[in-house]
Amino acid sequence: MAMPENKLKPEKQPFNLLSIPVMEKFVKSKWYPGIFQWIVISVFSFIVYELVMGTVDPSKNFGTTMTWVLWWPIIPILFLVAGRFWCAICPFGKLSDIVRKFVGSKRPMPKFLRKYGIWLIDLFFIAITYSDHVWGIVESPRGSGYLLLLLVTMVVATSVFYERRTFCKTLCFLGGLAGNYSRSGALKVQATPDICKTCKVQSCYKGTEGVEGCPMFQFPRTMESSADCNICGNCVKNCPNNSVKITTRVPTKELWGLKNPKLENASLAAVIMGIVFVQNITMLEPWQKILNAIGAVTHTSNYNVNFTIAFIIAMALPILLLLGTAKLASLFGMEGTVKKNFTLFGYAIIPLDLAGHLAHNLFHIFTEGKAVWFNSSRLFGVDSTPASLSLASTPTVQMIQYIVIAIGLVGTCYVVYRMGKSKKTSFTAMLPYYVLMTVLAITNIYLFSLPMMHRV
Repeated sequence: MAMPENKLKPEKQPFNLLSIPVMEKFVKSKWYPGIFQWIVISVFSFIVYELVMGTVDPSKNFGTTMTWVLWWPIIPILFLVAGRFWCAICPFGKLSDIVRKFVGSKRPMPKFLRKYGIWLIDLFFIAITYSDHVWGIVESPRGSGYLLLLLVTMVVATSVFYERRTFCKTLCFLGGLAGNYSRSGALKVQATPDICKTCKVQSCYKGTEGVEGCPMFQFPRTMESSADCNICGNCVKNCPNNSVKITTRVPTKELWGLKNPKLENASLAAVIMGIVFVQNITMLEPWQKILNAIGAVTHTSNYNVNFTIAFIIAMALPILLLLGTAKLASLFGMEGTVKKNFTLFGYAIIPLDLAGHLAHNLFHIFTEGKAVWFNSSRLFGVDSTPASLSLASTPTVQMIQYIVIAIGLVGTCYVVYRMGKSKKTSFTAMLPYYVLMTVLAITNIYLFSLPMMHRV
């Protein structure tokens, strides 16, 4: 009697959200993402007004509360759950669309921005973080408002001269963060290669008379990363063959399937970890001792000078640790150059970056969260001075932070494992990376275990 043939279990296909008729109809309609865009731009306009014209007391300013207590803590969660969907409804992006529609140019993105845009994004993100600590933008409603107005000016200027969302692609300070975090996201836009290979119109990229082409210069058929996809739905609307899907995926899956890792993205991942350290340390009691120690070396008590040195050290440390780990791994038998492995495994830090960023921001939303309600009430003439703005006790907040970091460590270690598996690397050669990620996680947990000061 013949034995039955062994059949390979078919790979489980990702769930296509557009297979839900209501969802497909909504995404293809004019309401998506427009309805979200107009809501956000209306709220944003009012927030900017409150920042510039409202009270200078950050603890009572509605704009400060909505920006730094509510939006900034929530944004990492949105990147994880929905990729760069925020960028589709971002007020800056919508403003860019409006400007281009009426006075915009079809001039292509400059070669300089195309080549070095991600490095400029990295520098802008670092500069804004630095300026916050030097000039106290977060604690200053006016400073926050003027920063947003400066960004609006940059958006308008870029949109007048260049096509599509050149600002979002190459200059937005949040773009690098959004791109890195969205690689860990649970949503992905993808085209069906078998359908696309026979397509001659390429309207997903070029656009149609009614809908602009991809604003982020992406071609769905060859798009391998979610880093530059806004999930704006333009390609879905424009595709005549229903080839484009919006699918779910296992978070972090993109990270361990990279085909073309880039040094600038890996470097940003390491730098973000350093920035998270800075954000935490400057809110702790030992911060003054650190400044004093640096001052003893620089022979000055100037805060800006000593903070600048601390800031540079904090950003350089994760990069040096990752570089040293890549070198050590090569000594343990890992194939590839140190630069190549630094670039590849730099992406593995992203889940831990996301966890550290989220855990830090959860402190603000849990210890200052009531400010959202009270400062919203003040708009309607209901003024009160609560005894506490906290939504949870300090031990509860710390426990949540520890759990978030632990989840981030698991995600990062799994990415390291999958990367090593794809390279067919021994556990011994991978061990330095596991140790590095564990050290970074423990450092975060230690910092979160210390008493933190409030921001606003």
